[in-house]
Amino acid sequence: MNWRRFLLPFSGLYWIGTSVRNLFYNIGMMRSSSFKIPIINVGNLSVGGTGKSPHIMYLIDLLKDEKLIATLSRGYGRKTKGFLIANYSSKVYDIGDEPMQFFQRFKNRILIAVCEDRAFGAQKLIDHYNAEAILLDDAYQHRGIKAGFNILLTDFNNPYYKDFLLPAGDLRESRSGVRRADIIIVTKCPDRISEEKHKEISKKINLKSHQQLFFSKIVYDNKLIGKLDNVEKSTWKNLNVILVTGIAKTDGLVKFAEENFANVLHLEYPDHHNFSQSEIEYIYKRYEDTEGRKRFDKIIMTTEKDYMRLMEESMIKDDLYYIPISIDINDKEKFNQTILEYVGQN
Repeated sequence: MNWRRFLLPFSGLYWIGTSVRNLFYNIGMMRSSSFKIPIINVGNLSVGGTGKSPHIMYLIDLLKDEKLIATLSRGYGRKTKGFLIANYSSKVYDIGDEPMQFFQRFKNRILIAVCEDRAFGAQKLIDHYNAEAILLDDAYQHRGIKAGFNILLTDFNNPYYKDFLLPAGDLRESRSGVRRADIIIVTKCPDRISEEKHKEISKKINLKSHQQLFFSKIVYDNKLIGKLDNVEKSTWKNLNVILVTGIAKTDGLVKFAEENFANVLHLEYPDHHNFSQSEIEYIYKRYEDTEGRKRFDKIIMTTEKDYMRLMEESMIKDDLYYIPISIDINDKEKFNQTILEYVGQN
């Protein structure tokens, strides 16, 4: 039995607090700001690890040629305050790792903003930067802004309906929060899902009339990206890898690495971890102690998000690589059409 289940009485207190807050928003005692442009909220009921970033990047790719798109994040882990727009001089400690990841991918083709006050940030994007549509990053519980369209993500291996409220589980609010979603995506799915499993998940989620259900899987790129060069998949089987992660859930990546590289040593850190100098030195020592020539027989590998926090570390930056990921959604045409129709009609 998971020891956290002993904390269920405290989850009851958490339920009271979050339920009262949601009730106040539902009946209008707490105010939500609405806007005249399309706003899509991408979030989850749990504390992390559902794959928000690749899904947001999927939406950016889908919409960037339709309107002037903006992403709006809190900027978790940044050392700044207030509203900021990412630019070529931005550092990860200015805007946070996920917004930095978006900027590295899309540059100035979209607007990438951070602000603790999402309603203020959205108004600023509209009034001063002429944003025509906004993607809210991880704002499902941030009800101070009313999104026109809500996308809820839930992990195939740990769906919200099997989870519990904090601190006994990982849910930020009760399972009933799923009702606010327009689309529910079951993420990190295996390559094939049996019809029986599909029906089981659909039954557990129990879609309302306004909701649609989709399934997505992670797709790993066939090359590693580094500062000095890229590493093609044809050479992976000969590589010894020091895998450094600072993300919420690592099982899928570790499994992928172990299946594709000669040897893998996994150094795991907490989500959004800010690496100390001693930790960087430790990573480099483990790399030095690994057999082989640097960048030929061995590399340091990380996620694209972690790369944003590690790429300036002089001790390891030349030997550091990340693997880009994307998502593949079942019934992609239907999903795309639903999003494009919402954005086009608002």
